[in-house]
This record gives sequence, structure tokens and C-alpha cells, in this order.
Amino acid sequence: MKPFLRSQLERYAQRLAELDFLLSREDIMADMAQFLKLSREHAEVSVIAGRYARLQQRESDLAAAHDMASDPDMAEMAQEEIASAEAELAQLAAELQRLLLPRDPDDARNAFMEIRAGTGGDESGLFAGDLLRMYTRYAERQGWKTEIMSESPSELGGYKEVVIRIEGEGVYGRLRYESGGHRVQRVPATETQGRIHTSACTVAVLPEPDEQQAIQINPADLRIDTYRASGAGGQHINKTDSAVRITHIPTGIVAECQDGRSQHSNKAQALKVLTARIHEKDRAERAAKDAAERKGLIGSGDRSDRIRTYNFPQGRVTDHRINLTLYKLQFIMDGDLGEVVAALRATREAEQLAELEVGAV
Repeated sequence: MKPFLRSQLERYAQRLAELDFLLSREDIMADMAQFLKLSREHAEVSVIAGRYARLQQRESDLAAAHDMASDPDMAEMAQEEIASAEAELAQLAAELQRLLLPRDPDDARNAFMEIRAGTGGDESGLFAGDLLRMYTRYAERQGWKTEIMSESPSELGGYKEVVIRIEGEGVYGRLRYESGGHRVQRVPATETQGRIHTSACTVAVLPEPDEQQAIQINPADLRIDTYRASGAGGQHINKTDSAVRITHIPTGIVAECQDGRSQHSNKAQALKVLTARIHEKDRAERAAKDAAERKGLIGSGDRSDRIRTYNFPQGRVTDHRINLTLYKLQFIMDGDLGEVVAALRATREAEQLAELEVGAV
């Protein structure tokens, strides 16, 4: 384990001792707010300190096993203990490395995903539909729930634009790196001469803000319009102006929802999407400032970034940010995104570790 990581772990052990002392004081126990705050910190610190203590114990066991290996009568037992200790130490080191990485509180949140057709005309709309299917199938594999918030179907199938809400454990943390430009290379169904076309869609993944954040928007800054929903939905949807469009006047950001049966539910859902977009705008502006100082390998997640190419003739998917190419296109389009998601998260963790090491110097 690198020295700078070990020094950080030593601080956790020291902090745990401090917290044990503080939580035993009568004045702290009498202040419930302070007591709860320190108790939450104690729970977090004790996990890391406990795993570090285990690592130190196994290092001691490994050293003892090496000493024992020089005894012919104990050599076989010593080799078994050495193998066991080395395997556990590698696992503990990787676990502690992840535990030390800074956490984004948004990673645990549900998310909104926006998919928009770009260049390529009708083929781009069809590709948007393919991406929607890919992500909803991936969500099913994870045990997540999905619902369409708003949609604008394209003429030949697919979508000009579609927004979905994805609910589940750690949704944003898994999907946040899907934001950006997605490019497809294939022979469209409408192509009579068999020529390969290149089309594109943009994807944006936004964490769903909590209710307290939603309340912070000033109602006076909102313009709410109702209109008649389009598309499938039966007679009810044709007789009432149930669809809702909300505009945030200061920023010009717009959100709409027509999926619900009532104007009230559509307004509530549109407000959630609007809030997420406003917070994402703030996040993007902060990220742009950070990027001016340091450009991350994963990228900003801006929709203008071309992040991935889906090449159907060659059956491959290439993520350009991490130079990952997989020849399992059909599996990926059917929702088998696990390998791609894991590679992107591993790259980000490596970036964060490098940043920690620089900060420790």
C-alpha cells in the first residue's frame, strides 16, 4: 500500500479514538444535535478504521508466517498462511482504497435521463429509440424502475426526444458517465443501396434533487402552461388539457410532462425534471470552472462530447474516453452495459486516487 494512503488511514484510527472520547462526554450526550452528528461520523470512520485494523493484523500474520517458514516442520502450514494472508491483504487494500475516495452524495440518487435525436434525420430518431431500449433493459437487470416523463415520437418510429425517470439504488452513480454524444454507424432500414450512414444522439443524465431542493425554486419565477397531450392515451387524453409545460423564467429552462392522467400529477413530475435541469446547469458551470484547471479523462459529461460509437457492421462498441472497444454490440444494445459501466467507474476511481496522491504531496 502506498505511503500516502497509509498516512490517511492512520488519521482515521486517530479520529476514531477522538470520537470515542467525545461521545462519552456528558455535555455532548446532552446536546442531541451534536451527539447525532458525531454518531454519524463515528459510524463512517469506524468502518474504515476497522478495515485498516484488520489489514494491520493480517500484515502481522504474514510476517509471522514468513518467520515460521524457516522451520521445516512448520513450512507447509506457513505457506498456506502466507497465501491466505496475501490474498486477504490484496482485497483489503483495494477495499480501503475505494473507501478513501471522495463520495458524491448525488451518486445514491435516482436520475432523469434525456435522450435527444441529433444529426441523421429519421435514422437518428430510430437510434434514440434503440438507446432508450438499451437503458431500460439495463435498468431491468439492476432491478430499477423506469417511467417515461415526456416523449416526442419521430415519424418513422423512435423519438425526437424522450425523458425517463429511473428509480433505484445508486442509479446516478452508475449512469452519470453516459452523458454525452452517442454515434451510430449502420445501414438504415430506409437505405436501398446498402450504404452505411452515421447518425448521432445526445444523452444527459441528471440526479433527481430531493424535496428540500425542489422547494427552493421561487414560484414567481415559473410560468406554467397547459396543453392537450399528443400521442396514445385514449379518449381521456384527447378531451383535457392535462399536459403541463413549466418554464423557469430567469434561466429559460423548460420541462414538460404529459404521461400522467391528471394535470396535477404532470405538474409535479415536470417540476421535478425542471429542478433537476436547473441544478444540472449549476453543476455544469462548476464543472467547467474545474475543467479549466484540470481536464479529467472521463470528461465533463457535456452533450457536445462524443463519448461512444456503436458500429453495427463490425459489431463493436467503442468508448472514446477510455479507449475501450468491445465486440459484443448486440449484447450491449440488449442492456448488457455492466462491463462498460464498470470500466468507466474504475477509470474515475483511478483519477480520484491520483488526485488524492497529488494532494498528499
